[in-house]
Amino acid sequence: MKGASADLAAEAADTDLQAAPPEKASGPWDAAEDFPDMDRADLGSLQVPVLPGIEIQLVFAEQQGALVTARYGDNAMQVQAFAAPKSGRLWDEIRTEHVSEIANAGGTCEEREGPFGAELLASVPIQPGQPQAGMAPLRFVGVDGRRWFLQAVFSGQAAVDRGAAIPLEGLLREVVVVRGDHPVPPRDMLELRLPADAAKALEEQARAQQEQQQNRFSELPDPFERGPEITETR
Repeated sequence: MKGASADLAAEAADTDLQAAPPEKASGPWDAAEDFPDMDRADLGSLQVPVLPGIEIQLVFAEQQGALVTARYGDNAMQVQAFAAPKSGRLWDEIRTEHVSEIANAGGTCEEREGPFGAELLASVPIQPGQPQAGMAPLRFVGVDGRRWFLQAVFSGQAAVDRGAAIPLEGLLREVVVVRGDHPVPPRDMLELRLPADAAKALEEQARAQQEQQQNRFSELPDPFERGPEITETR
């Protein structure tokens, strides 16, 4: 009986080990995970680390929507976060769609394994639909998270040279995704916003420009006001 009890205990231990989620060595992270503490810019759905030599911009593009651009020298990485269903993965589907879209635009794609899993190395026309105008390399990386999907697009030498991509990959590993509990349809972009201090600075700047404009107009002479008069006596 003691041997049977020992076997049952061993099975239970094995079951616990299998059920326990593996600890992650690096991100991108979910906001509910125990991620390393560091200085990060709060951009709403994304908390982006502030690292030496890397410039972070929040861009509102007409066709692509809001995205974060990280620049390191001549290399850049665009990052966007999307809502995902509770069950299922998006990257497999989106990767297939990218291959089709890039082929229709006159480009080519190669799927390969990278540090974040399956990724795409693409050559795309600089001008959409006009490959004769020249081609540019892009590298697409996707990460499936807890009800979110994160996509990063590398450009410049970082798209083809792993050494050049190391600083931007390091930033991507420390990005934290804040999905939130509110319902968002799958594939919809998660909201990005300026940090509170940056938004306040922009508001103050806009207010100052408006006041300056109003003062400029207030200083113009009133066309209906009588100006200096000269009386001539003959």
